[in-house]
Amino acid sequence: MQYNQHFKLAIAPMMDWTDRHCRYFHRQLSRRALLYTEMVVADAILHGDRARLLGFHPDEHPVALQLGGSEPEKLAEAAAIAAGFGYDEVNLNVGCPSDRVQSGTFGACLMKQPALVGACVAAMKATCIVPVTVKCRLGVDDQDTGPALDALADAVFAAGADALWVHARKAWLEGLSPKENRDVPPLDYPRVYRLKQRLPDRFIGINGGIGTLAEASAHLSHVDGVMLGRAAYHQPAMLAGADRLIFGEACAPVALGDVVAAMAGYAAAHIERGGRLAHVTRHMVGLCHGLPGARRFRQILSSEATRPGAGPEVLLRAFAAVDQGAADKAA
Repeated sequence: MQYNQHFKLAIAPMMDWTDRHCRYFHRQLSRRALLYTEMVVADAILHGDRARLLGFHPDEHPVALQLGGSEPEKLAEAAAIAAGFGYDEVNLNVGCPSDRVQSGTFGACLMKQPALVGACVAAMKATCIVPVTVKCRLGVDDQDTGPALDALADAVFAAGADALWVHARKAWLEGLSPKENRDVPPLDYPRVYRLKQRLPDRFIGINGGIGTLAEASAHLSHVDGVMLGRAAYHQPAMLAGADRLIFGEACAPVALGDVVAAMAGYAAAHIERGGRLAHVTRHMVGLCHGLPGARRFRQILSSEATRPGAGPEVLLRAFAAVDQGAADKAA
């Protein structure tokens, strides 16, 4: 299959956020969006608890694993393991600016080593039976984003990458925190558009500061895919319209009440296995954003879901505080 026929919309990998519970929740809102894991370091997969690191619910498909690393042999082995777990894609992180990533010589600092990134992709492609993709920045520090992004793109596609997702900001490895790197460097969407114009036969996706499905749709006039990040996490109800607005499916709107019911059942099963309600509901506090009763919904989840012994009835009670008529129209 051609990558660009299926993955027009993705939910970005976000550390501490896009865990398996978050992904299952997002899947209730969109059946088509590609969901990404948090970044997992290749060494952790090779030496750690693979079931914990890589396990996911079958309903999460299509789901992609994001890998961190810079050693081709280790990445190749980790990618093969991930494919064996059933992931639909393996993605290499060339965009994270955090200190711990830099100390491991991977993430955004790899923008300075396109040949090494290409070697990593080639090694992963040699062992991995699913698409291998890369997520990068426009460049780092004082790099000129013209040649820097072109060099990275040319290297990964020459190595066989199936797609390149570009966060349309530079990363500043010196002087800015990881949080500041998500907001302070200016967005430059036209630079990503120009990359697509130069490489019309390659899948180019865009990420960074995209806040609505309408904005996502507008970007799709210029690139092949759009990746939503914090907006989708903080206002997840927007995803309820994604299959209709982005993928053109003639489907009924997703009802938030149905989503809550599904998540209550999922939470009950998680608790039965020894988990806690808050593991699930911490990703749901923004579900009713903008609706009458949303504040009470957030309060109940924030205060009661964390209590020992809390069960799915807390989630149902929280949603009962929301104006049900408004919730029915939210999608």
